[in-house]
Amino acid sequence: MTKELDYTRNNRRDFDKGKLEDGISDNPMLLFKSWYQDAFEKNATDPHAVVLGTVNKDNKPSSRIVYMRDMLEEGYVIYTNYLSRKGTEITENPHVSMLFYWDVLERQVRIEGLIEKIDPLISDDYFNARPRLSQIGAWASEQSTKIPGRETLEERVEFFEKKYPNDVPRPPHWGGLIIKPTYYEFWQGRPGRLHDRICYQENGDKWEQYRIAP
Repeated sequence: MTKELDYTRNNRRDFDKGKLEDGISDNPMLLFKSWYQDAFEKNATDPHAVVLGTVNKDNKPSSRIVYMRDMLEEGYVIYTNYLSRKGTEITENPHVSMLFYWDVLERQVRIEGLIEKIDPLISDDYFNARPRLSQIGAWASEQSTKIPGRETLEERVEFFEKKYPNDVPRPPHWGGLIIKPTYYEFWQGRPGRLHDRICYQENGDKWEQYRIAP
């Protein structure tokens, strides 16, 4: 293999924006909320953006960036088309992962857990608060299916605009999902790649906290 340009040497940098002490919190949800608030206050780009990882029935993984739309006591809420690729894979295997990364703080949070549909009434409330075009889009886009071209999508948008000239109901195939964590890893970049990594593992009704090597 011929190497034309070594990008890694040109872009290598160290991490020096913080540290993570042991015993910082007994509750990983509270620590996450604190970190999320820090990212928001530091003007991180889309601090609620998260990489969602799923695995299908053949044990093949896939990932995509979605938006976390709410934090409940039980976990983290996203919204999607239940018939999409992610929706299908979640039905086949409810074990998922999440990855938040906030460059401005040199922090990332890994979360693993189980995912399930939320109460339809919560989905209704969120859908009703969306912009109209986003509501129409939930009907028009048969997410993750093959289409012959952009015009197919535009034609479906026009069709549903006419079908729902006033209020747009929530499609039965679209709604919220909640990820209920069983594992967290809080990662803080440190100099010399000697990063801090503090983990929380669900153990009954408690969280076991421990540090792992970088």
